Amino acid sequence: MAGALYRSDTMKLSDLIIPDAIIPRLESTTRDGVIAELIGSLAEAGAVSADSVADITAAILAREAQATTGIGKGIAFPHARIKGVKQAVAVVGCSAGGITFDSLDGQPVDMVLLLLSSSDDADEHLQAMETIFRHVHREAFRTELRACQTRDEIVAMIDNADGPI
Repeated sequence: MAGALYRSDTMKLSDLIIPDAIIPRLESTTRDGVIAELIGSLAEAGAVSADSVADITAAILAREAQATTGIGKGIAFPHARIKGVKQAVAVVGCSAGGITFDSLDGQPVDMVLLLLSSSDDADEHLQAMETIFRHVHREAFRTELRACQTRDEIVAMIDNADGPI
């Protein structure tokens, strides 16, 4: 629904996260490597075209160069509006060792939620960002996500997080 106004309670986190793309233990240890790993995982899951991975990675890194998306409390939220993306999609990646992400609080990041949205639908992008922010700013959500060890545990936790807050 390009151009539609979204209500903040209509989009769920589980509407955005691509379960098959979730990476419970990231291999990469750098910001750029993690971003590439997560975009590659979205492509492997069929959420974005494999042919677009390099362009999407470049767009996210260009966005990151403007201002860090390391929002603090161990969370990074790289995001961009991308031509060719049909609807908002997101992926979660977790790092046991932490990643330097130039976070606002100066601390390493252990949870990355990457969001891609259509360049044609600013409203959907803003709604998706609001949905993710609403969850990651809750300490209980961050604690539960950090406790997850497998993709299935993360999917179940996200499904539960969509319940009443």
